[in-house]
Parts: sequence; structure tokens; C-alpha cells
Amino acid sequence: QVQLVESGGGLVQAGGSLRLSCAATGSIRSINLMGWDRQAPGKQRELVARITRDGSTNLADSVKGRFTISRDNSKNTVFLQMNSLKPEDTAVYYCNADVALYSSSGSLIRYWGQGTQVTVSS
Repeated sequence: QVQLVESGGGLVQAGGSLRLSCAATGSIRSINLMGWDRQAPGKQRELVARITRDGSTNLADSVKGRFTISRDNSKNTVFLQMNSLKPEDTAVYYCNADVALYSSSGSLIRYWGQGTQVTVSS
């Protein structure tokens, strides 16, 4: 099985920064997309950022200019650098990865991390 382990969440004041990390481990042949979603209490889960294996990125309009997504393919790790944080960024952040396993050929499976809490106070 594949596991995605997240770290880096916490409590910060508005205007501050956090850096989230997510490392994938297991019997991994390759990883295509990696990304981050978030979910605030009482709201739908929403896409924050995605990145392809070759480094192309897609960011939600609400975080453009403030957040940066990156990855280290040699370590199967994705990062989210969050700057100029706002109270509306408060949510549980979930990383994800589209994984090709050694045990199955062809299809990709999307795995999810356990979530990490980000709280931004005003």
C-alpha cells in the first residue's frame, strides 16, 4: 500500500507563512500529478494546487500570488509554500498523489494524506 504523510501545519497570524510537506512511500512505480486540497468546517473540499511530474502548476484563483507548489521527484515529495496567509485560508489541508503501483499496470490510483490543520488568526 501507499501512504502519504503530511507535516508543517500549525497556527499563524494573518500575514504569516507556513510550508507544508507531503511524502509518498510504498511500492511506487511512478507518480503523475501531486497536489493539495483543503476543507474548512461546513464547506466543500476544494482544490488548492496541483503540479505535474515535469513541473507544470495549477493554482486556485484565491491563492495565486501567495502560494507556491513544488515537488522533489527523487523523494516523492510535494510542498506547498503559503505566504501572506489570511483567516479564510483556515482549513484542513490534504495532499494527494496519482500513483502507478508495481502490483498493477496501466491505471493510476489517487491516494490522500491524513490532513494537516492550518489555522490563521486575525
